[in-house]
Amino acid sequence: MSELTYSVAETAAAGLRTARPGRVRPAPLEGRGVLAAGLVLVCWAGLLSFLLAFYQPDWRTPWPYLLALLQTHLYTGLFITAHDAMHGVVSTNKRLNNAIGTLAAGLFAFNWFPGMLAKHHAHHRHVATEHDPDFHNGRHPGFLPWFVRFAWNYVTVWQVLLMAAAYNVLKLFFPQANVIAFWMLPAVLGTFQLFYFGTYLPHRGEHQADNAHKSRSQFRHHAWAFVSCYFFGYHYEHHDQPYLPWWRLWRAKG
Repeated sequence: MSELTYSVAETAAAGLRTARPGRVRPAPLEGRGVLAAGLVLVCWAGLLSFLLAFYQPDWRTPWPYLLALLQTHLYTGLFITAHDAMHGVVSTNKRLNNAIGTLAAGLFAFNWFPGMLAKHHAHHRHVATEHDPDFHNGRHPGFLPWFVRFAWNYVTVWQVLLMAAAYNVLKLFFPQANVIAFWMLPAVLGTFQLFYFGTYLPHRGEHQADNAHKSRSQFRHHAWAFVSCYFFGYHYEHHDQPYLPWWRLWRAKG
């Protein structure tokens, strides 16, 4: 697993070698990556515990739906944390980096970090080609067919079985409606959110011949970029500077 992970030293060196105006120079993590990951994990676990064990939703008010959306945002943060670990920018300690990545990926619907790691690096190496596991098959570039192929490449039978088993255990201890609304549904919505902002919008359509990363970015709007997908909508910048963790990625947009 560790040999596939970008080390901070390697990505920083790459960034320095290709530095150009407008490019953000690498900077030491100094524990900030672990702190950011810990904050996401604690917020996700804390809110989920409250929503499952203590919250009594009144479905006639907007609050349960807003809380479900907030939990969806935190689910997305789990994946983004695992994604940063794939690039070695959670911690300079590879064991700690990969352990946090494995934990974050596992909490997001039992995703398996080593399998995701290999496929994500294939995406970076072969972006928008037939060898890119995130890309459509060239014949069905529409949103839903593309999403089905994307899910087929990442969702495993074991993952589905574990989700089913966890659901049946959780509903023994917590209200079934809460389990569905605040544990299951946010995972599904988070998957759509990640696909839409992190794959479909950046990579759909044709790209200019000089676009080395076959990616585009949303317009500069840091507040929306964070709310929509932890700055992952600045997607060209991510492909261009993969040594930037999500909480520094906004700097690449200026």
